[in-house]
Amino acid sequence: MERDSEPLLSNRSPKGGLKTLPFIIANEAFERVASFGLSPNMIFYLKTRFNMETTTATNLILFWNAATSMLPVVGAIVADSYVGRYPMIGFGSIASLLGMILLWLTTLFPESTKPTTYQFMLLYASFGFMTIGAGGIRASSMAFGADQVINTGGDNKLQKSGQLQSYFGWYNVFTTGSYIISLSCIVYIQDHLGWTIGFGIPVVLMFLSAILFFLASPFYVKVKPNSNLLIGLVQVVVASYKNRHINISSQSNNDITYHQRNDSNLLIPSDKLRFLNKACIIRNPEQDLTPDGKSTNPWSLCTIDQVEELKALIKVIPIWSTGIIFSVNVSQGTLGALQAKTMDRHITRSFEIPAGSLGFFLILTLTLWIALYDRVIIPVASKIRGKPSHLSTKLRMGIGILFTSLSMASWAIVESIRRQRAINEGFSDEPEAVVDISVMWLLPHLVMDGLAEAFYGVAVNEFFYTELPKTMSSIAVNLMGVGMSVANMAASAILSAVDCVSRIGGKESWVSNNINKGHYDYYFWFLAGLFMVNFIYYLGCSKFYGPCKWELNNVFNGSNSSREED
Repeated sequence: MERDSEPLLSNRSPKGGLKTLPFIIANEAFERVASFGLSPNMIFYLKTRFNMETTTATNLILFWNAATSMLPVVGAIVADSYVGRYPMIGFGSIASLLGMILLWLTTLFPESTKPTTYQFMLLYASFGFMTIGAGGIRASSMAFGADQVINTGGDNKLQKSGQLQSYFGWYNVFTTGSYIISLSCIVYIQDHLGWTIGFGIPVVLMFLSAILFFLASPFYVKVKPNSNLLIGLVQVVVASYKNRHINISSQSNNDITYHQRNDSNLLIPSDKLRFLNKACIIRNPEQDLTPDGKSTNPWSLCTIDQVEELKALIKVIPIWSTGIIFSVNVSQGTLGALQAKTMDRHITRSFEIPAGSLGFFLILTLTLWIALYDRVIIPVASKIRGKPSHLSTKLRMGIGILFTSLSMASWAIVESIRRQRAINEGFSDEPEAVVDISVMWLLPHLVMDGLAEAFYGVAVNEFFYTELPKTMSSIAVNLMGVGMSVANMAASAILSAVDCVSRIGGKESWVSNNINKGHYDYYFWFLAGLFMVNFIYYLGCSKFYGPCKWELNNVFNGSNSSREED
């Protein structure tokens, strides 16, 4: 891998190392606090200041979230292939700051006036810049921090491994902490001090985020872009199509010469998806290969490794698709905030939970379960069995998907009770009236959502990372983000379809702007059924996929040693 022309280390100011990590971690932590602090109450802001209907506002937020989830994948490709990680994070920081400033400016217009075209343009521009900024920062931040540890001087691999493990640990701690701060402090300020101050604080935080990142610029290790793996995968498809006339069904591997990468141990491609093997068949060595053994035209002849990388990606797609419907569950947060707004949110006589902060319980459940699983359940199970033990990735993913259906069913039951009580108390025409029912009734739903994320969200990233080749690690860690982006689009389509169909015959929409006249409980029951279908679909995909790499010797439990051997 190439590096900057200037030496990475000097006697006066060695680059990289632990001293740079606080600046990198703080950059993303502040960006997440700022951006996530804007999201929970955004539906109330759009409805009150821009007079949007519930469906319109929800769809806008879903599209925003979809783009924010997708852009890090694009940012990672651009960073690794063209501009590098440092410029990408710097660009993202500036774009995020500009977007938050534009959003803050929309709060300065008088509330009594009807929103103008200019104000809407300002709003959409702010969403656009924040999305681009998040894509730039989140695409490269974690990998950029790892560069500072891996590419420092010295040959003590054990020490570097410990530092890298410590970095990832602190990275996750601060990322989770940013969610908690966003769902508590920032949302509370917006509820009690107004939009101008509530949206102004994220601007200040994002400004500090950018300043902290650029302050340490002279000390960063800045790795230059490497080759584009995505292009390599496309080359396999193109080469397979070009060589489609080659007949390999009647030939054995001994009769075919395949193109190997110089540093690869792969001698022949696998038998699965054999039509792709045509991309790495050498027909004429003198014409197809250069003197040093490389392909003269990579769009006509690829390596065995490239072919196997594409096969591995195709193989995980069915299981990846289950994450789309899973993530639709996460996309319903705006409706939860509307529901919570009409419930008694007092914990004590003087303290009231902001409607947009209920996601705190989901994050808390997620954090506590991960700590309990890693520090208590796994050690105790391993001690009892006398060997390292844990739940397999596919089992945890299945449990997580099942929890989404149970969570949505619980939500539907609570909404049915809340709606009936609102009608009984005479609040049918008052959608924002507070009903005499505690918001704590939503705890089972939130806890099960947290468990769903703890089981599926963690396991699916582990699954992609371990099942795909190491050369595809960058794609593996971003696959979940792609699924979340598609999920937000799917959630928007589902919501619009339910709104349209439920209006047939002049009836009130299930997701009416008046939550007491609509039937949000019917909508939640529909989603609960959809998630159960997704669970059954996952079982089929899991069986079709077969055992994971490290599960070949033990279907239900693996060991750390088996992973290392694999």
